[in-house]
This record gives sequence, structure tokens and C-alpha cells, in this order.
Amino acid sequence: MKGFPGFPAGKQRLTSVPNIFFSDLLPAIDDLAELKITLYAFWALSQQDGRVRYLRLTDFLNDTIFVKGLGPTTNLASEILLNGLERAVSRGTFLHIEVEGADGHMDLYFLNTERGRAAVEGITRGEWRPWPDDDEPVSLLVERPNIFVLYEQNIGALTPIIADELRDAEQNYPINWIEDAIKSAVENNVRRWRYVLAILEKWREQGRQEQDGISRRDTQKKLRGQVPKEYEDIVKR
Repeated sequence: MKGFPGFPAGKQRLTSVPNIFFSDLLPAIDDLAELKITLYAFWALSQQDGRVRYLRLTDFLNDTIFVKGLGPTTNLASEILLNGLERAVSRGTFLHIEVEGADGHMDLYFLNTERGRAAVEGITRGEWRPWPDDDEPVSLLVERPNIFVLYEQNIGALTPIIADELRDAEQNYPINWIEDAIKSAVENNVRRWRYVLAILEKWREQGRQEQDGISRRDTQKKLRGQVPKEYEDIVKR
């Protein structure tokens, strides 16, 4: 391991970090990549000028020294970076918005501050654009909630083991299946990932057919009809 030679003598430039980071956010972060990315964002945003500051995905990826510290290979480090960003967005540290402009598709990350929230709202309403000198209109790309957000908003706290299982589910099932299975768990008041997974496995084995036509206006009765046998005794009919 390469040693750190220490801070040089003389006055050093400082990066401001809000106290609430140490009191509320730091104790909750349980992933090293998420922690590194969050601290990096405070530093990188402090290097910018202007009232509205944000980072693009390419800003993270183009810092080769930072990325190198996330993993032994470029591919693995990039994967870890994306996972860490996803966790930070899911936790509410960052606000993520996708836009399409003259330079093509862009992923933008704002700190979840009053100004960051106002900027994202402004982009959504078409009242503010990241590139004021760009004549091309900015088109907002509607983003479905990622699976981490869906889980934490509807089921419970995210753990490393659950995060791995959620990634596996994304690979094995269509996202609309996962959304409907989570909705079924909420409607039946069985907020367990094992229950959601049991529904998905049942659909894969028996086919969805009628379930494929489920809309947001479907009744609780239809959703309760999808209950796996092992959970029937704990679901109120």
C-alpha cells in the first residue's frame, strides 16, 4: 500500500462540508464507494463557479485518478462508480436527472440542496437549462425510478445483500414485473423481499397472462389473487 507523505506546510485550500453530513449522512452510509463519491462531489462542486452547480457522469469518469481508486481495473471501477452513484441517489444525497441536448445524452447530478432541487424543477418545467448558450432545446428524459428507490420507498431499508438480490432480479425479470410485484406486496401489507421474489417466480413458472393487463387502477382483489401459496395465511382477504 502506498503511504501518504502528509500534508505540506503552509496554508491549504479547504473544502466546505456541511455539519449535517457528519451528524446525519455519514453514520447512514455503509458502502465505501458511496462515501468516496459523496466526498468527491463536495470537492468537485467547490471547484465550480456560479450559483447552480452540478456534476455530469463524465466528470466522475474522466477523473482517472479518482476512478482508479475505486477498483483494480477500469471496467470494475466504472461499475463500482455507477453503483455508488445509484446508492447516493437512492439515499437522497444526489438528485439525478437525464437530459438530451446539443451534446447528446447527459446524466446530471445535483446535491440535494435548495438550489439543487430548484434547478431540477426548473429543468423539468423548461424554465432553466444547463447550457444557456446552447440553441438546441433541452429535452428531459423521463426516468423510471431505479430498483433501489422502488425498494426503499415501498419495502424497507436497503442492505448489501438485498442490493445484490435486486440487481439479480433486474437481470431476470422485466422492470414492470418487479414494479407490479412490489405493488402487490404493498397492497397485501407484506413488505418483504422474499414475498416479492415469490410472486416473480410464480409469474415466471406459470405465466402472467391476466397479470400482464394489470394497470394502476386494478383493484386490491386482483392483486391479492396473485399471492403465493406460502404467504396466503398471512395476507388478509
